[in-house]
Amino acid sequence: MMVWLIVTLFAISLGGLAWYFASGVKIKAGWQNGESPLARWLDERRRAKFNLQLPEALATMSNALRAGFSISQAFDAVVDLDEAPVSEEFRILQQQIRIGMGFEDALESLSQRVGSDDLTLVTTAILISRKTGGNVTEIFDKISDTIRGRMKIERKVKTLTAQGRMQGVIVSLMPFVLGVIITISKPQLMIPFFCSLPGVIAIVVVLVLITVGWLMIRKIIKIDV
Repeated sequence: MMVWLIVTLFAISLGGLAWYFASGVKIKAGWQNGESPLARWLDERRRAKFNLQLPEALATMSNALRAGFSISQAFDAVVDLDEAPVSEEFRILQQQIRIGMGFEDALESLSQRVGSDDLTLVTTAILISRKTGGNVTEIFDKISDTIRGRMKIERKVKTLTAQGRMQGVIVSLMPFVLGVIITISKPQLMIPFFCSLPGVIAIVVVLVLITVGWLMIRKIIKIDV
């Protein structure tokens, strides 16, 4: 009876965790907008890919402007790259402009939809240059160089913290792996332990300590550039 109760509670817990991580995923204009951990992970993954493609998009726009094209035609050149998600977002930008949305409003909508600090810098530079004048191509080149330099530093930091991340994963998984091995090899010892109240309390305490330890390791190795 106790075993079935533990299995039922475990299944309910897994179902609750799955619902928590998967719920809240919403698709809006080609972008993930949700509050669940899975939605935020999808959002960050897509945004990271967008930021990775942004320097090439800036170079494309800069070359188009040097060739005498307008800023709108430069956006079309980015759309022609056909590299998701950057081409998708600029395609939405062009569609909003064509249906009558103001140029500034469309840029602000793009910046808010993507949520990228690098793109916000680009849109701000475009809006300022339209009001005060200036060489947009040079601005694009400088922003592109800045983004590439920051990405280089981020890759270096990620390489230096790889060992810490691996240690965190190993330390977190070790109790579970050992528990499975001991349960398979000595079920007559572990099953009564799982069915007893002290055993359940010990498992809960271990889970809490593992979670706290993982959060502390993650806080240490997380470096914002």
